[in-house]
Amino acid sequence: MSDVTPEGAGLDDLTSKELYDRAVNLAKERRDVGFLWDLLRAIPAAAAATGEVGRAEFDLFHGLSLLEEFTHAGEGEMADALRPFYIEYLSEHAKGT
Repeated sequence: MSDVTPEGAGLDDLTSKELYDRAVNLAKERRDVGFLWDLLRAIPAAAAATGEVGRAEFDLFHGLSLLEEFTHAGEGEMADALRPFYIEYLSEHAKGT
């Protein structure tokens, strides 16, 4: 994948949306269901970090809402809260890509 930066170089300079897109695309290429599952599990904590505690509690108890949240995990404050998650994944798995 040519748009993934090897060794994590320059990832901090990307927007949260770009990090989301790259991490999800890399996970799809690698067929890394574990990453996608981890992302779904990280969404409630990210919602709480953005001050949306009620939303976080709802997500914990309603798995289907997590699928909806997944489609928006690259947007706005949610994407910003998940930046470290995307950077860590890309840094670990984009090596030599």
